Amino acid sequence: MNRMRLRIAERLKQSQNTAASLTTFQKVDMSQMIDFRKQYKDDVLKRTGVKLGFMSAFSRAAILAMRDVPAVNASIEGAGGGDTIVYRDYVDISVAVATEKGLVTPVVRNAESLDMIGIDKEIAALGKKARDNKLTIEDMAGGTFTISNGGVFGSLFGTPIINLPQTAVLGLHAIVEEPTAVNGKVEIRPVSAGCAYNIGALLKLVQIMYLALTYDHRILDGREAVTFLVKIKEYIQDPRRMLL
Repeated sequence: MNRMRLRIAERLKQSQNTAASLTTFQKVDMSQMIDFRKQYKDDVLKRTGVKLGFMSAFSRAAILAMRDVPAVNASIEGAGGGDTIVYRDYVDISVAVATEKGLVTPVVRNAESLDMIGIDKEIAALGKKARDNKLTIEDMAGGTFTISNGGVFGSLFGTPIINLPQTAVLGLHAIVEEPTAVNGKVEIRPVSAGCAYNIGALLKLVQIMYLALTYDHRILDGREAVTFLVKIKEYIQDPRRMLL
């Protein structure tokens, strides 16, 4: 094992041994967010050179949800395993990036002061540094909350592991089409005469992503964790709410 792999192994085992880890899940309709990105991505790229992605949207949604559930952005500190809860008025988001040598988590500093374009710009810069093996210790130190996107590799479900001393980590997964009930019913679409049977023609197919929030139950109760994840869902399903 190289030094990075050894350090990753040490930190992950420390997290498993220390935190009272529990994971809660949510299913999110991505249709509005996909339309939002499709509508503005070309203009944003032309004006700023930034590719508008989903990580910035989930980062912004998490930051707004933390206003109602501040414990998500807190940590347990102190001697003897910790006896003090430290709350923060800033959000440093650790973004999980896969490299050839292993998983690294560079930090977007003061993400609460950035808009979605600013967050995407920082994520792109950190991702490039990671791929070029130019990340420093300072780039990866001090995060308060982590977002991991296994969906880029095709993951449908997963339980991410907490990056101590943080309290929670949000796992994003692949976007898949599912026939879904809308307003209490499955919507039927007309099928052309002579058309082959096609479930996509009969049912309303919705772009779905499954979210996972692993949290430290020592500091965060189930009600708070579920409330936090539901608020993220609400922001993503109606991106305009993030502008209010």
